[in-house]
Amino acid sequence: MPDRRTFLKSTAAFLAATQLARPGGSLFPGKAKLDKIGVQLYTLRHEMERDFEGTLRHVAAIGFQEVEFAGYFGRTPKQVHDLLAELKLDSPSAHMPYESLETNWQEILDQARAIGHEYVLIAWTPEEARKTLDDWKRIAGKFNRAGEAARRAGLKFGYHNHNFEFVPVENRVPFDVLLAETDPGLVKIEMDLYWITLAGGDPFIYFQQYPGRFPMVHVKDLKKGDKPQMVDVGAGDIDFKAIFARREQAGIQHFFVEHDEPADPWASVAASYQYLRALEF
Repeated sequence: MPDRRTFLKSTAAFLAATQLARPGGSLFPGKAKLDKIGVQLYTLRHEMERDFEGTLRHVAAIGFQEVEFAGYFGRTPKQVHDLLAELKLDSPSAHMPYESLETNWQEILDQARAIGHEYVLIAWTPEEARKTLDDWKRIAGKFNRAGEAARRAGLKFGYHNHNFEFVPVENRVPFDVLLAETDPGLVKIEMDLYWITLAGGDPFIYFQQYPGRFPMVHVKDLKKGDKPQMVDVGAGDIDFKAIFARREQAGIQHFFVEHDEPADPWASVAASYQYLRALEF
């Protein structure tokens, strides 16, 4: 009969091997749940424009704990900060226009720090700036510089993808160029799960090749078919269970619901929230 030490070693080895064998590294698949769910406020942009304060109150009432901004609609950093504090909402990140990198980047960083953001993200690169492979390398260099400025300001920098980053340019995939040409300590990626899936990309390959590089995801669903559609989370074909099970490998800390053009924005974000709240992975 094996002694206690031998038994414990064998058990530990078995558990470690079992854990590594599972895609998410979890010994108990189906038991993990999201501890916080966020919403990208672009989904509610028209509501934000009409009633900034009321929209955020409604978001908090649904149960969201985090929000990601896409504009402040004339409010000062202090007004935004104070309202978030009142509603007990966190705002880890905000989207900023690409042009701000050349015009008022330091001002953007100062405002983000005053509001309480951790990340400042660029959410789009204009078509005229990304026609060649050299263009993408220049963009990567610009992101590195922006990331360094963000670090000096006590913030972090990131980029949010669409689908055009996966269309090859001169036999290279621009998304791969960005990841390879940017400093992982300065430039993080907010992976949009809808756009990468629509483009035919594989999140799992990127999680494996660039572990820890993806602290945020946009949780948007895709209904596949002859005419692919963006749908509420849980109403499409993206396997969020499998993706979230790899959250530790990917580095995901924030999950933001989004729908670009919902028929009913409030119904959309509420349905997506309820789906994610119940999801086990």
